[in-house]
Amino acid sequence: MQARPEKPRLAWAVTGSGHYLKECLEIVRELEDVDLFYSRAGEEVVRMYGYDPKSQVPEGRVYRDRAASAPPVGLFYRGDYHSLVVAPATSNTVAKMVLGISDTLVTNIFAQAGKCQIPSIVLACDSEPEIDTPAPDRIVRVWPRRIDLEHTKTLKTFEATTVVDDADQLFAALKIRLKEVG
Repeated sequence: MQARPEKPRLAWAVTGSGHYLKECLEIVRELEDVDLFYSRAGEEVVRMYGYDPKSQVPEGRVYRDRAASAPPVGLFYRGDYHSLVVAPATSNTVAKMVLGISDTLVTNIFAQAGKCQIPSIVLACDSEPEIDTPAPDRIVRVWPRRIDLEHTKTLKTFEATTVVDDADQLFAALKIRLKEVG
């Protein structure tokens, strides 16, 4: 386990969606004291869209989903993080979070952040009935299923969890949270 940071940091988890990926990575690059957590699909998609997973946080730590027990979860118990951002969050990740399934690095740290009363901000990709989203080579129109929209709605009821629908809302919620932690 790495040395404990001098002050709590921001944990940012990336899942396997290209929706708002560019905007999320732009926000990450502007932040200080942030560590990245990639789901397996998140790391694949970041590469697919032409980004280097490590270069997004040159001063931060990068964790990848490579162990069954998700060892970085212990960092949340230790107090290394003041907040968790999951952005972008796929419908699969949102569904698992709503159902309490913690079988990936991202869903595990979301669950543990909640158990440690660490606030989370989630940019749920499937929040509108019709979405234009970037694929690596073009814009694609998608129609989230009713169940995906219902899971996003349910996640909005979770304690200490702020769910946002786009990058502007994410940036605004993040600014408020960072001001709270000073």
